[in-house]
Amino acid sequence: MSNSSSFKEFLLQAFADTRQLQLLHFWLFLGIYLAALLGNGLIITAVACDHHLHTPMYFFLLNLSLLDLGTISATVPKSMANSLSSTRAISYWGCAAQVFHFTLLITTEYSVLTVMAYDRYVAICKPLHYGTIMSSRACVKMAAAAWASGFLNTLLHTAITFSIPLCQGNVLEQFFYEIPQILKLSCSDTYLREVGALVLTLCLVFGCFIFIVLSYVQIFTVVLRIPSEQGRHKAFSMCIPHLAVVSLFVITVMFAYLKPPSLSSPALDLVVTVLYAVVPPTVNPLIYSMRNKELKDALKKLVQLLLLQ
Repeated sequence: MSNSSSFKEFLLQAFADTRQLQLLHFWLFLGIYLAALLGNGLIITAVACDHHLHTPMYFFLLNLSLLDLGTISATVPKSMANSLSSTRAISYWGCAAQVFHFTLLITTEYSVLTVMAYDRYVAICKPLHYGTIMSSRACVKMAAAAWASGFLNTLLHTAITFSIPLCQGNVLEQFFYEIPQILKLSCSDTYLREVGALVLTLCLVFGCFIFIVLSYVQIFTVVLRIPSEQGRHKAFSMCIPHLAVVSLFVITVMFAYLKPPSLSSPALDLVVTVLYAVVPPTVNPLIYSMRNKELKDALKKLVQLLLLQ
């Protein structure tokens, strides 16, 4: 029985075998990565520099953009480097760092999305108490709780995963390292510790999902009672971007992890993983800026300022 620490490196799944396709993968991922950096970087800068955007909603949006930048940076650069150098290898500690980094950011993002749903609920259902409930101190505490919960959850899973002996080699059918793929290499009688931790995490995830759903049930109930069409349109404009981002996140992750085994194949698994690990961080800035006049105005000012310099 080999312990996971006996492996000096792991092998990632390659997107292509030929040099031409490897270069195509590199340039495609480079374009996606630069788009994500630009979009999320502009939002972070706009929110930080424009005092009109120093509100709870944009504070959490700033956190979301930071998480999106970290998520895509945890996976795409290494995959690009492997394609450019025609290698599939990653060191043992590099694998552990990537697992910790990605899991921390993806779980924290889900927590932040849950907090953002609560922010929208208070803004629409309890507008007179919004300033009191969503004070600066309360927002900082909520964001800190989201990051802390993500850190503790990630620490638990990473510690358990990398203490499990591996008996199935060191080749993973994925373009980056994540816990379910590593568990496929584990000995059948030793992974139950991680399964128990996963069950606990799934309960927390399901609880957050129910909280988001109930928040939006209350929100839509209140919005549909607003007499003026303009008022309803304004309320929907506040909620639709967040609802779209949550839907994209939940649907892609659920399909990646809960699809039937009969649909599973290395090629399909690779495509699905790209959908949930690469696409959301890239399109989230676009979703939030499309229907948000305040954010679009701030971004225009920022771009104009950068062009003048």
